[in-house]
Amino acid sequence: MTPADSQPSGAIPLVPGSSGRSAVVVRHLTKRFGTMAALDDLSLTLPAGRVTGLMGSNGSGKTTLLKILAGVLSDYDGEVSVAGYAPGPASKARVAFLPDAAFLSESLTASAATDQFSRLFADFDQDKARELVRHFKLPQDRTLKEMSKGMGEKLRIALTMSRRAEVYLLDEPISGVDPATREVILDGILADFDPEALLLISTHLIADVESIVDSAVFLDAGRLLLAGDADDLREKHGMGLDALFRKEYR
Repeated sequence: MTPADSQPSGAIPLVPGSSGRSAVVVRHLTKRFGTMAALDDLSLTLPAGRVTGLMGSNGSGKTTLLKILAGVLSDYDGEVSVAGYAPGPASKARVAFLPDAAFLSESLTASAATDQFSRLFADFDQDKARELVRHFKLPQDRTLKEMSKGMGEKLRIALTMSRRAEVYLLDEPISGVDPATREVILDGILADFDPEALLLISTHLIADVESIVDSAVFLDAGRLLLAGDADDLREKHGMGLDALFRKEYR
């Protein structure tokens, strides 16, 4: 499969009841690692007030894009705006980022990790964090080293989603857990979610997230393949997002 030479604009339409703000604006974004273009002239606009699926196979550029939006990766070409700011200190204060790698000390318990996040982030809601820890049935006195992989992922999600951010960036939050746990995690992600915020969730497990996303962005080889309202994409292509993903990426 080869994307068209002229990429679609990637402008996802605002929907009734949304804030009318563009939470993420990307213009002609290119990021190279050596001679390889992880993102290739990518342009994209994502409105606030939506749950957007960032979809693509491994190596499509999802993680690179999220890291740039989170302010973790720099040295790119093009223009990027997140919550009205170029990636940097001002945008980081408004962005909650869940990377695809562990970021907590394995010596921390759920209680200690909650206290740590409360000190690090002014927008951290301890009450919500405690509620999510209960929702995920996480032990309070067990360290991350003593927890299962699924428990550790749930704790990281609980902490990330307990920030009162404007933009949430989640990199493959359900990829390393079993199907039953995926549903529990998605329920936790959406619990008390701010309807004025943007949730951008990357995944290649389309069937698991299809029911929760309002919009979808399909990347391939660092370029935009498809983007739009989820219902519009289903109507236009005559199939669900999972079937569309399988068709486009086979």
